[in-house]
Amino acid sequence: QVQLVESGGGLVQAGGSLRLSCAASGRTFSFSRYAMGWFRQAPGKEREFVALLSWSNSDTYYGDSVKGRFTISRDSTENLVYLQMNDLKPEDTAVYYCGASLKRLRPPMRRNEYDYWGQGAQVVVSS
Repeated sequence: QVQLVESGGGLVQAGGSLRLSCAASGRTFSFSRYAMGWFRQAPGKEREFVALLSWSNSDTYYGDSVKGRFTISRDSTENLVYLQMNDLKPEDTAVYYCGASLKRLRPPMRRNEYDYWGQGAQVVVSS
């Protein structure tokens, strides 16, 4: 089993920044096994792909709406995954979820390609 716990959400004004963290743990967890992703879900909307870091830590992928503003990274010594969010906009308001995927054939950018999820962190961007 793998446990994921997000933190760092909150309220920020448009144009501001936030950094989300995802702490990964579990007897079988290793970054070399899992691709790590961030998704978000706004009220009344589907869960949306935000960012992905490959298991090899060599490739990153971003949703079109966050490219150039968000950055995903990891700290392997602490088993932490980060999502640095800059130039935030009101439309970035959502619950942000961290996920871990065992999929290797292609970069997992779909919700159903993830094996574990955190409980979510609320981000509110005021205009």
